[in-house]
Amino acid sequence: MLTEKLNWRYASKKMDATKSVPAEKVTKILEAVRLAPTSSGLQPFEVIVVTNKDLREKLKAAAFGQAQLTDGSHLLVFAAWDTYTEARIDGVVAEIEAARGGKNEGVTSYYDGLKAQYVPRDAQVNFEHAARQTYLALGIGLTAAAFEEVDATPMEGFDPAQVDEILGLRARGLRSVALMPLGYRDLAGDWLAGLPKVRRSKDDLFTVLA
Repeated sequence: MLTEKLNWRYASKKMDATKSVPAEKVTKILEAVRLAPTSSGLQPFEVIVVTNKDLREKLKAAAFGQAQLTDGSHLLVFAAWDTYTEARIDGVVAEIEAARGGKNEGVTSYYDGLKAQYVPRDAQVNFEHAARQTYLALGIGLTAAAFEEVDATPMEGFDPAQVDEILGLRARGLRSVALMPLGYRDLAGDWLAGLPKVRRSKDDLFTVLA
């Protein structure tokens, strides 16, 4: 089932602007993103869901005119924390305590160790770590979209500074790292539709050390 869905999906180059992804499907995709694994469970990112057409037009210009941003019905902007702070890590601990019935010395000690390691580091190092965690969630989101038979195109082809400015991300301590338009493929207008999926062979990709 999983491999069938992954074979079905591809990075659609042209979406049908007349079709909109139902809200319940978007909700399922976002819930999968929320459940994605991240290092130490920090989830150091936010996802901005953009449906406003005027705003998506501005973001399209920042993404070098890629039409999926406006032909799709939803745009997910994956934005990583710009750095780690004590307050952000403490917020994660508070959520753990609320969900698991109170304080736990082992949990407190673990996250105190993370704060001692992460908070003094250079902000760019922390952002790059947070961005890697964000990509884990992006991958889960792409897989979830495939299960819903919703087309989702992952994009790095945009000007992050422009996207950050349009959405006011820097003021919120966030930096955009990836875009993911959601929609439905336009089979007549997408040159990539129907072409065989090309991936490296198993022999080239996997090394087994027994």
